[in-house]
Amino acid sequence: MSSSLTGISSMATRALLAELAAAWAQRGGGVSFESVGGVDAAKRVAAGEAFDVVVLASDAIDKLVEAGHALPGSRVDVVRSGVAVAVRERAPRPDIASEAAVRQAVLAARSIGYSTGPSGTALIKLFERWGIAEAVKARLVQARPGVPVASLVASGEAELGVQQLSELLHVPGIEILGPLPEAIQIETIFAAAVCRSSTRVDAARALLAFLAAPETAATKRRHGMEPA
Repeated sequence: MSSSLTGISSMATRALLAELAAAWAQRGGGVSFESVGGVDAAKRVAAGEAFDVVVLASDAIDKLVEAGHALPGSRVDVVRSGVAVAVRERAPRPDIASEAAVRQAVLAARSIGYSTGPSGTALIKLFERWGIAEAVKARLVQARPGVPVASLVASGEAELGVQQLSELLHVPGIEILGPLPEAIQIETIFAAAVCRSSTRVDAARALLAFLAAPETAATKRRHGMEPA
């Protein structure tokens, strides 16, 4: 199999896909992934840009399939990704062990970093449910598309950062407090599909089968995710 497969993904799965692409290459396959903001990735696929596969949050994949930009029946679920909280290295570590503790930590933070992705959308809904959306509105710092929340925390632009655990791991200058408590955990399923523009559909389907295979579970967990 040649190395001509191309893929596009959101930033949340960037490091994972890089490692899985290397493993795929060892099997004689080949794929190169471009990782950008999820909204931008979906727009580029919808615009007909030439990609073989796309990896995004499952609802975004479903919209691409429904609109005819990805092949019907090609979706495979790849990982389940949860959200964690981080602070700057050596900064005070607020308690996040319970829903009430997280709410208090958010109210006490001078600034809260969040993403443009599905975790950010869900976080804003959580603040609304808590009745604190207006109280914290002026302190919210939304990362620009393709920019990890961790970089905002490391620079001091955000005192508290909330994002997919996979995007917080191995980032210098921050400390991960832990995952959100189960009662308010925000879980996103990242899925993959074959793009309508692909000229190598069989090869693309073989790659997606590998991305979802049980043998990739350890790699996914190493990147802070769980097999879907």
